[in-house]
Amino acid sequence: MDVSPDVSTATVGATGSAASGTPMLELRGVNAGYGPFRAIFDVSLTVPKGSVLAVLGPNGAGKTTIARVATGLVAPTDGSVLIDGKDVTNRPTYEYARMGVAHAPEGRSVFATLTVAENLELPLRRTRSRAETETEMQRAFDMFPRLGERRKQLAGTLSGGEQRMLSLARAIVEDAQLVVADELSLGLAPIIVDEVYGMLGRIRDQGATLLIIEQHVGHALAIADSVIILDRGAIGFVGSPEGARGELGLATS
Repeated sequence: MDVSPDVSTATVGATGSAASGTPMLELRGVNAGYGPFRAIFDVSLTVPKGSVLAVLGPNGAGKTTIARVATGLVAPTDGSVLIDGKDVTNRPTYEYARMGVAHAPEGRSVFATLTVAENLELPLRRTRSRAETETEMQRAFDMFPRLGERRKQLAGTLSGGEQRMLSLARAIVEDAQLVVADELSLGLAPIIVDEVYGMLGRIRDQGATLLIIEQHVGHALAIADSVIILDRGAIGFVGSPEGARGELGLATS
């Protein structure tokens, strides 16, 4: 896929009413990488509040670097990051979290030696009363009944799919405004992927904005409002899910 300079700096986002007002996330001309290795090149994107942007591409295309830039884990070498209109470029990760950014990374991102309930309670202890903590945890268990059944189980003994669910449940209790979900389908059986994406849909329906990083595209295209496809660290396609299907040579609905 050839990447022209004008496409690599394209701005993407949902159209219509969701696109009005201050976007939840903006990357403006971002270059970023690891030491001397640059992973993304001049990337600009916009994610309106309440919308879902899917970032697709093969391994090594720079998808996870975009997720890490959007959550403050990787600082851009050039360009800027805005959360809800505030420039947070080079700010520490905890400031992103305070602004409602939650990261559900690839792999198993839970506290393995704590129970399911303790994993959910931990981020609430400093900011919520005991009653508020119980209310938020029950809300998560209502959305994730399987976690409610395992609330006393050590998180490290959960299946891979259940650990992904726990990562998303933490975003619920933290009342995340932007959820960055990085390769949540990685290594999971298809039926579990269906469950995980069903839960992402519920999070979206509660008003959160989603940035979904995926290599396996079917579920991401089904939930997305907008899509970008990365090619060697730059944006090679920007448009609708239907347009992305055509670009990828998939059957359109």
